[in-house]
Amino acid sequence: WIGILVLYTVHKGQFNCPGGGLLHSYLLVLLILLASIICALSALVYISMQGTISNPGPRKSLPKILYTRLLLYFPEFVWAIVGAVWVSDSSVQCEKAVINGIIGTVIASWIIIIFTIIGVVIVFDPLGGKKTFYLTSGVGRNLESSQSGQLLYNVKSSATRVWEKRIRLLCCCIVQDDDHRVAFTSIAELFRNYFSDTDLVPSDIAAGLILLHQEQDKMENCPKEPEEVLCHSPSSLVTDDLDVELENADHYMLFAAAAYGWPYYIYTNPFTALCKLNGDCCGNRATDADITGSDRHNFHFGSILKITGLQYRDFIHISFHNKIYEIPFFVALDHKKEAIVVAVRGTLSFEDILTDLSADCEDLTLEDVLENGFVHKGITQAANYIYRKLINDGILNQAFTIAPEYKLVIVGHSLGGGTASILAIMLRNSFPTLRCYAFSPPGGLLSKSLADYTKHFIVSVIVGKDLVARLSMPNMEDLKRRIVRIVANCNRPKYQILLRGCWYEVFGGDPDDFPTELDGRNQDALSQPLLAEESLMVRRSPSYNTLEDEPQLNSPPQYPHLYLPGKIIHIVEECSSRRLCSSDIKYTARWSNETAFSSILISPKMITDHMPDVVLKALNSLSQEHGSCLSC
Repeated sequence: WIGILVLYTVHKGQFNCPGGGLLHSYLLVLLILLASIICALSALVYISMQGTISNPGPRKSLPKILYTRLLLYFPEFVWAIVGAVWVSDSSVQCEKAVINGIIGTVIASWIIIIFTIIGVVIVFDPLGGKKTFYLTSGVGRNLESSQSGQLLYNVKSSATRVWEKRIRLLCCCIVQDDDHRVAFTSIAELFRNYFSDTDLVPSDIAAGLILLHQEQDKMENCPKEPEEVLCHSPSSLVTDDLDVELENADHYMLFAAAAYGWPYYIYTNPFTALCKLNGDCCGNRATDADITGSDRHNFHFGSILKITGLQYRDFIHISFHNKIYEIPFFVALDHKKEAIVVAVRGTLSFEDILTDLSADCEDLTLEDVLENGFVHKGITQAANYIYRKLINDGILNQAFTIAPEYKLVIVGHSLGGGTASILAIMLRNSFPTLRCYAFSPPGGLLSKSLADYTKHFIVSVIVGKDLVARLSMPNMEDLKRRIVRIVANCNRPKYQILLRGCWYEVFGGDPDDFPTELDGRNQDALSQPLLAEESLMVRRSPSYNTLEDEPQLNSPPQYPHLYLPGKIIHIVEECSSRRLCSSDIKYTARWSNETAFSSILISPKMITDHMPDVVLKALNSLSQEHGSCLSC
């Protein structure tokens, strides 16, 4: 608007050139139109800053202004067309500076319009009032009539279809078959169930995460109660066992990282990786190894060789084949540890993400194993695929024919760690001495009985506040409940929470002490939701069932508790730095148990602590520290 005003003022509204009359009218109307839009946006911003997240009363006039702004898009769209026509008119012969200014104006107008349309498509909820009916009817009403029941069923189906369309749109670039369609429906129902009982927008969730992080930091600064964490035991046997497992984990993490292929190698060697791969990989391809799947220019296999330091002849089988429930892996001979290593790749594609999100539970039935229980459906199907390849295709037989005295070790990171754990359970009877190292596996993986069973042969390695290691549906439900409670009870406007939160995350300082409605309430009152909290939970959450209600339910929870596999090594920073990047970080390791990961922790490092290079760096640091202690 300022640029157009300057252009109009400099020429004093007079454009003495062919097409100048239309230009004069175009600029004058555009100035008025943009001024109206600026006023509408300013009003939107001002009114949006009023009240709190759970008190929308001061914002009750917002919809009218929002619709006014949307109506202004029609004349804006028409005028953008007029500007495009004027610019493309070959008879126009005005000054070059004027034409360039109008071209910039037209381009800016079209960019704003296109991005607005994309934004509306993303945030628009096509369920509208149906969602409110579905949510309020789900618990509060007794749907006895067939008509009401059918209506509720139709609304639930509509919600599932909406989520399914969104997922299909995100995965439009991959070839879709029957497995994809089943996965889309399963994931859509998962999202529909999770988001059906809240009235939160993304900025509400962001504000809740900021408040939870500051509350968490305040709690960490307070004197701690004894935690359910198995710290270092004074017993030298336990300490030696931890040191041995850390040394093994440091060694096998290289194989888990190598399974990612060239993306990991280039990520960790951004300046030299391409030159090395071009020089070493393009000429020869392994003839001794059995390679399936696409590996254009031999980059994947070349990266695996570089990372592991193995030779061509050490690889028994390499699979780069990747579909939903079918993930890449390789089998290699590790002469240093005298082991046959099965390394499973973690999440690196849309297909892998769909496998991760297929989080329904299914039974794992095994012969001669009494500890059967629930497992993550998508990861179990991926483990079944690798199991069939290893056993039915004779890959492990071939490996043990070459090295019969070697032991079997299965490793993986993230999705690969979860798949490796379930694969180890499947192979345990056939290979009683096998070991499995799962690096940063997903938290919602095994039921309690299976998790206890795996403590004899699986070691999980978790770094810091890794989000994925704490991801399970019960933990996500708990996070949602915590976000709703802390957001509803904060008396500050959302923009203040977001601005101060961004400052705190970037520059640190003391956590804000936001006033809340929880102040001054006794402990008994905290067990019931506040009115503000109920306004954000469209229907009553199952987590608010009182003790008197529980015996009447007699139904299992929708999402059973699933846990991390095996014995757990938790690696933490000795002095946690507020900076995301720090060159001098010291780590400590301790044995932990699955209950220590029963809640999602909010931190700037909750994502970076999961990355394979961070896990490898932490293990290297601990291994070097242990080596220097031995030399001393």
